[in-house]
Amino acid sequence: MTPGPFEVMVRKEVADHIRSRRFLVLLLMVLLVFAGTLYISFSHIREAKGDSDFVFLKLLTLSDGTLPTFHVFLSFLGPLLGIALGFDAINSEYNNRTLVRLLAQPVYRDNLLLAKFCGALLVVGVLFLSLVLLMVGGGMILTGVKPEPAEILRILAFVVLNVVYVGFWLSLSITLSVGFRNVATSALVAIGIWLFFTVFYKILVNAVMNAVVPEGYLMPEEMLSYNRLLMSLLRVDPGQLYTDAATTLLMPSVRSLGALSMEQMAWAVPSPLSFMNSLMIVWPQVTGLVAGTTLCFALAYYLFMRKEVRA
Repeated sequence: MTPGPFEVMVRKEVADHIRSRRFLVLLLMVLLVFAGTLYISFSHIREAKGDSDFVFLKLLTLSDGTLPTFHVFLSFLGPLLGIALGFDAINSEYNNRTLVRLLAQPVYRDNLLLAKFCGALLVVGVLFLSLVLLMVGGGMILTGVKPEPAEILRILAFVVLNVVYVGFWLSLSITLSVGFRNVATSALVAIGIWLFFTVFYKILVNAVMNAVVPEGYLMPEEMLSYNRLLMSLLRVDPGQLYTDAATTLLMPSVRSLGALSMEQMAWAVPSPLSFMNSLMIVWPQVTGLVAGTTLCFALAYYLFMRKEVRA
């Protein structure tokens, strides 16, 4: 069966990413981080085996303080991976005079954007899935214990979460590549947005809360209200959404992502949550990331459809 234009473009994008030096450098960074965190987890796996049933989840969450855990590293490396794969998706084609030849073929403009997005996301998905399979295989060889079904579901959900998180930054960088003709400008703006959310946004939120919260004694209801406001402001940051969701999926003991009252804590059952209950907790965070990705992609589609392409 002859492949369609969209499938051909996706294959080309995947091949271009795999052969590019930029992707190889990012792959090396992710592998080094994964190897470092996994080595620390393997060195403490015997302790985790004795006090927890979720041994394989401990491989992704254990740390002795020397290095952060793997999902904390990914909250920093994920945006860089998405930005690096998409900041020159469209403007490089325009500057190289290949966009005119490409659109002269019987292909739709939206198919071109989808191929750029799906090709990069497919590479990212295969990368994270391979790392997780490597982790599970190493854990089985070291401990002789096979993973439980709940662990497999949580780890697969963690892989999907990583793909969604990188997909948001990928769609944002593709949007900037459509909006700016200069490749360096789109890269700098994307990195600037990432730095704003990573460094300056939390400082800005703390300053706002210091101005809003009154001094002196606060009633428990007022403390809960201000805490909810603080969490709502922090969750505008995609990194905070990812951290909340990853922590809940990898740590079944996490029962809530916000403040709990004394009555709620008194009636809480001290046992790990099931996978479905954890998924219900993180569903708003995942929905927020998907909504942000859709919004960025819709903006890229709007700008690209109105863009005039000349030879």
